[in-house]
Amino acid sequence: MPHTQIRTARCAALVGPYLAGKTTLLESLLFAAGAVTRKGSVRDGNAVGDTSPEAKARSMSTELNVASFDYLGERWSILDCPGSVELTGEAQAALMAADIAVVVAEAAPEKAVLLAPLFKVLDDHRIPHLLFINKIDTLGDLRVRDVVAAYQEVSARKLVLREVPLRENGQITGLVDLVSERAWRFNPHKPSDLVALPDSARDWEAEARQAMLESAADFDDGLLEKLLEDMAPDSAELYETLAHELADDLIVPVFFGSAENDNGVRRLLKALRHEGPEVATTAARIDIPADAAVAAQVVKTMMGSHAGKLSLARIWRGTVSDGMTLGGERVSGIFQLFGRDQTKVPQAVAGDLVALGRLEKAVTGDRLTEKANLGPPADWPAAAPPVHGLALRAENRNDEVKLSAALQKLREEDPSLTLDQSAETGELVLWGQGDVHLKLAMDRLRSRFNVAVKGQPPQVPYKETIRKGTSHHARFKRQTGGHGQFADIHVEIRPLPRGSGIQFEDAVVGGAVPRQYIPAVEAGVREAAVRGPLGFPVVDFAVALTGGQFHAVDSSDMAFKTVARQAMADALPACEPVLLEPILTVTIAVPSAFTPKVQRLVSGRRGQLLGFDARPGWPGWDEVKACMPQADMQDLIVELRSLTFGVGSYSAEFERLQEVVGKAADRAVEIRRDMLAAQ
Repeated sequence: MPHTQIRTARCAALVGPYLAGKTTLLESLLFAAGAVTRKGSVRDGNAVGDTSPEAKARSMSTELNVASFDYLGERWSILDCPGSVELTGEAQAALMAADIAVVVAEAAPEKAVLLAPLFKVLDDHRIPHLLFINKIDTLGDLRVRDVVAAYQEVSARKLVLREVPLRENGQITGLVDLVSERAWRFNPHKPSDLVALPDSARDWEAEARQAMLESAADFDDGLLEKLLEDMAPDSAELYETLAHELADDLIVPVFFGSAENDNGVRRLLKALRHEGPEVATTAARIDIPADAAVAAQVVKTMMGSHAGKLSLARIWRGTVSDGMTLGGERVSGIFQLFGRDQTKVPQAVAGDLVALGRLEKAVTGDRLTEKANLGPPADWPAAAPPVHGLALRAENRNDEVKLSAALQKLREEDPSLTLDQSAETGELVLWGQGDVHLKLAMDRLRSRFNVAVKGQPPQVPYKETIRKGTSHHARFKRQTGGHGQFADIHVEIRPLPRGSGIQFEDAVVGGAVPRQYIPAVEAGVREAAVRGPLGFPVVDFAVALTGGQFHAVDSSDMAFKTVARQAMADALPACEPVLLEPILTVTIAVPSAFTPKVQRLVSGRRGQLLGFDARPGWPGWDEVKACMPQADMQDLIVELRSLTFGVGSYSAEFERLQEVVGKAADRAVEIRRDMLAAQ
């Protein structure tokens, strides 16, 4: 879109659950503003908001998208945030750039629980937000007030209905603005018509307007006095009051419509324009330094295989010009974004949301001034703990180095991805928020960096230990031309308490084994413990070297290391080896209505329930605590979200190693042996 001289620039984020219609609403807003002459659609794959191959293949938003345009002399940037619960990291970062958030929800009371986590984030960061109830044409016999009441249950802020519907023959055909008391009849895909308020609607319109006034008066003493004196505030005064209360995150105005049919969307756009906060208000809310002549904040990092790095940034103060120094680096290009289209501009002013080129040191969250990179603010949303992992390997071994570099770029772009080179299994494990999240990362490795990868569930880091001790004598003797090899040892092996590790004791008396060979014996013991009789690392045992023999010519470090490995291989099977599995302490957060289901879920996965309590700061939610085997948690998040409409979450940390017997142990050992045989 062309960059023109305008009065101000503002930014709104579209957020909400998957399938709520955010991308469709973006298309409708762009159409209403005249930024496009023809609407695209998610279904046809030509929407401004979903342009990546991954988004088109899934018919869903898979990354944050931006559309900047001019409307009535103002520059607007709309952030279309992915709705999948697995991609909330992108949405939370986008909210940090927004003056206002539009929470898009369906006209379905049973889906109200989906908004609870989103409302919590908005309230925690004091982000002004309004609710747009989409797909109002699917409401049927339900009343709008019943839908609002359901959403009020999950919002800590007061939801204030700003419109009421007009119905004809059971269908919603228009709306009444409760501030101006003007009625509008919908014209699908066209501006609505101003009509007279029907006599049949006057009573319930007056009732709804009074409820709106009383809600607004809760935070405005002047308005309260007028209501007590039966004085009606004029529309201009009421608009101003509602705008202030919205900006202060005291109320949540509620609008409705149908993005698919463009109904109610122009009213929403006008509300954003007249009541949404200005950039200066937002900058003050998030404590942008007042003494900074220029201030910007990175809200998304975009890594391309050829185009290089772009930092999506909101300009909070001053003017950023191409070529200037920002955050200690030179800006190499400023771009306005409109979906996949990038328009180079010479500068960006306060309020603009632009992509800045080649800021190699800047990462998502960083605040940048002319003088320094200040890093992210203290309240920048932390990435959610990872809950799902895949062990990755390049399909082509020659791509291993390229894979490592590509993964680092993906992690910079998406901080909710973490990478772990497992010291226990040797696997390269990519961790994220679910299967969709990780499969997206794999697809991007292929499409952007030309690295094809295979993923599989990570191995469980089983260990093994022994139940009883034994004594063993081992001799290694090999005669070849010249010097031979000779070493002889006596060892005593005994189990140790869990968590003790491996202990080695030199108990040789009288120099039967010279001291210079003792470290070689210990090294052989530890090398042998890497793979025990069951095929896993052996832990929690002690070995005492009690005696042995040596040869003045044929003994060596190598001989004593070899005999120690031989002794362990022969003796450990006689010590009753047993499999140990990692047990994790798990904290599961769910709405209280789902707590019984979660308890059954834990029990069905060999878990031990430790109890549950109210989740701090989350009315109507519980935290269920349990101990669970890591082997039974690989797809836990999938089932948990299935049981809880997608809102359940958990965190886990290592607790202990615990014996596992029976079929679970037999299966783990069998899989391990098959894997080792295939190597």
